[in-house]
Amino acid sequence: MTMIYEPPVKDMIFLVDEWLGLENINSLPGYHDLDVESLQFILEEAGKFCSAELLTINREGDELGATFIDGVVKAPSSFRAAYAKYIEAGWTGIDADPEYGGQGLPKLVQYFVDEMLGATNLAFKLYSELSHGAYHLLANCAAAEIRQKFIPKMVAGVWSGTMCLTEAHCGTDLGLVRTRAEDHGDGTYSITGSKIFITSGDHDLVENIVHLVLARLEDAPAGTHGISLFAVPRNWVNEDGSLGDRNNVNTGSIEHKMGIKGSATCALNFDQAKGFLVGEANRGLSAMFTMMNMERITVAMQGLGMADIAYQNALIYAQDRLQSKAPPPRPDESRAADPIIYQPEIKRQLLRIRSQVEGARALAAYASLHVDIMEKTTDDSLRKNAEDTVALLTPVVKSFLTDLGVSSALSAQQVFGGHGYIREHGMEQLVRDSRITTLYEGTNEIQAADLVGRKLTGRTGEFADRFLAKWQQLFDDTRDNDYMADYISPASDALARLIDTTRWMRERLRSDTAAASGAAVDYQRLFALSIIACLWAQIMISIQGKNGLFYASKRKIALFYMDQVLPETVALQQIITTGSDSLTDFEVTDFEL
Repeated sequence: MTMIYEPPVKDMIFLVDEWLGLENINSLPGYHDLDVESLQFILEEAGKFCSAELLTINREGDELGATFIDGVVKAPSSFRAAYAKYIEAGWTGIDADPEYGGQGLPKLVQYFVDEMLGATNLAFKLYSELSHGAYHLLANCAAAEIRQKFIPKMVAGVWSGTMCLTEAHCGTDLGLVRTRAEDHGDGTYSITGSKIFITSGDHDLVENIVHLVLARLEDAPAGTHGISLFAVPRNWVNEDGSLGDRNNVNTGSIEHKMGIKGSATCALNFDQAKGFLVGEANRGLSAMFTMMNMERITVAMQGLGMADIAYQNALIYAQDRLQSKAPPPRPDESRAADPIIYQPEIKRQLLRIRSQVEGARALAAYASLHVDIMEKTTDDSLRKNAEDTVALLTPVVKSFLTDLGVSSALSAQQVFGGHGYIREHGMEQLVRDSRITTLYEGTNEIQAADLVGRKLTGRTGEFADRFLAKWQQLFDDTRDNDYMADYISPASDALARLIDTTRWMRERLRSDTAAASGAAVDYQRLFALSIIACLWAQIMISIQGKNGLFYASKRKIALFYMDQVLPETVALQQIITTGSDSLTDFEVTDFEL
């Protein structure tokens, strides 16, 4: 069975046009002329490319993998022709400024395309993915000369970018970075050190690669306050823009990974490699977070795409696979066996994936709209609200959507039974590929720590309260709407549990930090499930009175979410608020008993 993918363009358009409101995008500078027809055309073309060009080479890329022979890194051979078509069609510059050759479309559109790319061929996607984040970082933080030197080629896709943070002895704790930088006094610097886990750190799909490297200048302060950021090209760029000699950046090895085998994940050695300072000295980490926060939502979209393609293929298999007689009423009493989709448990698993996929897409679209507002609005109050919204939701979006990708791949594999465990149907690759999304760009546990430790306290905590209060106001305003009661009541109850649990978390942060930290992952899931319920309720309100199969299906899916997914929040609240003692009372030394 060959994997299929039906791009979810109809749902994407619905979210923008009928729920979020295209007028909210049109009101932003540069987006006045975007209409539904153009948006639909762009997304349909992206979907066609992903299905026709990328899904068809996904398994081959996994089987051949990236190679490292005699110091040369090569992508799978089938990726080269696809990449040429990819950059020719302009998919590397969707949201980039036209000043640099980009299409100037909203980030929301970019994220929707990211979902489709992640669904069909994550390994291929990763060869250009970090370029988007690098573009935003350079456009916002680099001097004009550096922007002009690097950005146009990166937007065109003939050059790519990387993010070089991790070292063998430190991952998330970047205060331990040892890579050194020496000032030449002429505007250039020498970078010396080693970085690992560098996505697309070297390959043969582009002419040049621009590495964004965290390093320490001499006499820099200790810890994260002494980290600077440098742009270090693989090949030196001459004054006229032409490529010069290879820089002193060498690949030590490529990683042998569980999944995304077609992507070259490299260990890079910088031996007095020449580069340029990006932004201010000793302020590199704040600049890098400009890129990392964008990438976390992008990674979330990978998880969402994988969850969706897992659902689509499990659905088709369940409709075709005959196994035993279904409980009455059977579709055909004369047959010896029925399609397994008529088995209630299979039907439940499929609906569980779909209801979360559609809810998660709404959450991602909501966050993405606020990214666009944050970047484009001229209204200071709107910008501040958008910045706070994005900051609050980024760890939630990243963790929930990537967890969903893994759980959905596993559920879909279960629907396939033994056929899901062999290569032919694609499920086992999907399980392997999806796993990385919960690990890179900050593990989901790190996201939970960020949400609880930083977003619930101080000024950001005050915003979190206002954010939750806004949804409470929605339910207060619609509580008498009997037509919406099946959606509003459970969503309102879940929100109340979230608000109560948030108070508990704050109290424990003051009195017992270990207990609060131990509950962070469960709290993060409680937050996501509850807010998605709020979004589902709002969506239901927006389509009240609308008829047709699409809207009828939306109502049924929303009701399933409320009835069979959302009740998990009851257990999560109990685990968080009453189960912390059993965690903290168990000492580390008790593991030795």
